[in-house]
Amino acid sequence: MNFLSQLFHRHQKTETASSPITNWVGESGTQYPYKIHPLDARFQAVPGTYIYAGQSEDGTWVPVYIAQTRNLMQRLEGHVSMEEAREKGATHIHVHISTTGQAARCYEEHDLVNHWHPLCNDAVES
Repeated sequence: MNFLSQLFHRHQKTETASSPITNWVGESGTQYPYKIHPLDARFQAVPGTYIYAGQSEDGTWVPVYIAQTRNLMQRLEGHVSMEEAREKGATHIHVHISTTGQAARCYEEHDLVNHWHPLCNDAVES
């Protein structure tokens, strides 16, 4: 990716040997690394933050819904479901495992939501 392309993209998609990773930037400027998985991926019962996302025509990721959970296996019951996110354009789930506590996960969630204003988060908050 050249300098101008990096300048105009809010986050970059990168690949690792094990799985694709993208960095999501929050309103604070902090970059959070997220592993990219298919929507139907199964996870261990670990805490983290997740993003239902789809890709725009130019290949950049667009968040549909951002949330934190203490158990990625269950995610957040009663909030936006995978099916609802899929209807709004999500094709993947991005996951950032975070064992630093609920306060840190909530900060990350709010930092990202305040920067990106995902469609489904706006619907939940109104």
